[in-house]
Amino acid sequence: MSDWNWDSAWPAPAKLNLFLHVVGRRADGYHLLQTVFRFIDRADTLHFEPRSDGQIVLATPIPGVPADSDLTVRAARQLQTAAGCQQGATIHLNKQLPMGGGLGGGSSDAATVLLALNHLWQTGLSRPALEKLGLTLGADVPVFVHGRNTFAEGVGEAFTDVDLPPESYLVLHPAVHVPTAAIFGAPELKRDTAAISPAEWHHGQGHNDLEAVACARFPAVAEHLAWLKRHASQAMMTGSGACVFAGFPRHADAEALLGSLPTGMSGWIADGLAEHPLAKIR
Repeated sequence: MSDWNWDSAWPAPAKLNLFLHVVGRRADGYHLLQTVFRFIDRADTLHFEPRSDGQIVLATPIPGVPADSDLTVRAARQLQTAAGCQQGATIHLNKQLPMGGGLGGGSSDAATVLLALNHLWQTGLSRPALEKLGLTLGADVPVFVHGRNTFAEGVGEAFTDVDLPPESYLVLHPAVHVPTAAIFGAPELKRDTAAISPAEWHHGQGHNDLEAVACARFPAVAEHLAWLKRHASQAMMTGSGACVFAGFPRHADAEALLGSLPTGMSGWIADGLAEHPLAKIR
């Protein structure tokens, strides 16, 4: 993959959870999940500039997020430490994915930083090593490093890859920020869905255990999901919200439904990816 260089635009794609079951909880409070992650062709984009002073600088800070707390900066510094690397980088982030949308944008950004700088700095860490590094940053980071559509278990770090059919997704974005911690911390959250084996799962099976909590606490999520379900019974929330989606075998069907969105609702269409755009990078 020598065609990826410092001048490249590095994609950080969104994910959808095609189902999300909470099957238990560990003694340390972490929830045990089962889900299928699907990458889609909606993405943030990152650019990197080399620095000789060893500093990590985010040229495009997100308002209200200190640089030391930003996942992209933390990912770069973690990689420096793990690899004993003295090189630095200036990071430019073109943010397209909404925060608090359940699309994994921040985690995807962090994973792309790990993959890109491992390649650009030639630090030589393996992809499994980068996955472990990603888990220290957040539960969704490893799947973006892993790079395959996959059935994930545990806290989101144990993968069984799956082949998924081509599909176009209508994604609706309620204008609310849903904090993941608030949903997982809700006392009414169902935490005992029966586990299934990856071999048992088939496309279209399952639901999102977080959906009821998010809908009860954020009426805009409930409103958008109810409208989408009236037109597409398979509609579901992704992650902990706020975004909801429905998949269609034909792109034209997703386009037609997008065209009928009520005033005040916003959405867009994305196609499912066979794999992460950086799945083969070394």
